[in-house]
Amino acid sequence: MAGLVKPVEDRRPFAIGLMVAALFCYTVIDSCAKLMVQAGLPPMEVVFVRYAGQFILVLAFFLPRERKALARTRNLKLEVARGLFLLGSTIFNFIAVVYLPLTITSAISFTMPLILCALSIPLLGETVGWRRWLAIGVGFLGVMIIVRPGTEAFHPAVLLSLGTAVCAALYNLSTRRLAGVDSTSTQQFYAAGVATVCVLPFSLGGWTWPTDPVIWGCFAGIGVAALIGHLFVTTAHRHAPASVLAPFGYLQIFFMTGASWLVFNQPPDIWIYIGAPIVMASGLYIWLRERQLSKSVIIEVAVQD
Repeated sequence: MAGLVKPVEDRRPFAIGLMVAALFCYTVIDSCAKLMVQAGLPPMEVVFVRYAGQFILVLAFFLPRERKALARTRNLKLEVARGLFLLGSTIFNFIAVVYLPLTITSAISFTMPLILCALSIPLLGETVGWRRWLAIGVGFLGVMIIVRPGTEAFHPAVLLSLGTAVCAALYNLSTRRLAGVDSTSTQQFYAAGVATVCVLPFSLGGWTWPTDPVIWGCFAGIGVAALIGHLFVTTAHRHAPASVLAPFGYLQIFFMTGASWLVFNQPPDIWIYIGAPIVMASGLYIWLRERQLSKSVIIEVAVQD
């Protein structure tokens, strides 16, 4: 039946492979966006092309099979809010990559698990102990090492990258709350559709068509990379637990570093090598701590039963 969630299967190596492929797709998205804006295309036009391309593909893949069920949701407000959070993260990120190397924007994006942990207190009613608060503080110390506020190397665009991480954390919280509520295709429909509709009025003014074949390739491919990346992540989570896949997200730093170096001739500086491992270690500690606490709860419930 259309719109139903597919059953969970345990195929962990396959899921990890999909996750790594998705990270490569996300690197393609950021690289295309940076190239397009550098070529003179307005940032809001690039955002529109990214989501409109994804939305068209979602309709092409899922509408013939699911029809009205594709737009049927049990929580419209949350679907719209989730789409707006994803749109906010994209707008902040696409503007930030114009001024910052991909190595810096990706390193700052790794604060998302730290922000997610902090936001889970007011939004999900979860309790965060002192160990995780300490990890959050250490993680942001790593960010300070990377961006070096107060020095000539500091660029205000890092605040946009932090905005990207905040919006991404809110997007992930919304996704958690939609788990088991709407199908994957419905979530894709609203994520891409909400962004497309919202950005359309701002993208028409000063519309610029690409003139270079490489930019045309980015123009045509950014939406494809977005859809494939999101589908890979969703499918990966169907074949392996999130606790297994989470650490592999940090592999994106290698893809971003390669793209920054090879495509844009912006190699990482020494501060990335110092600060990024601190941010990643903090995120991994929070992941390990939450996994440990989840196991403790399961054991406690089992003992009570």
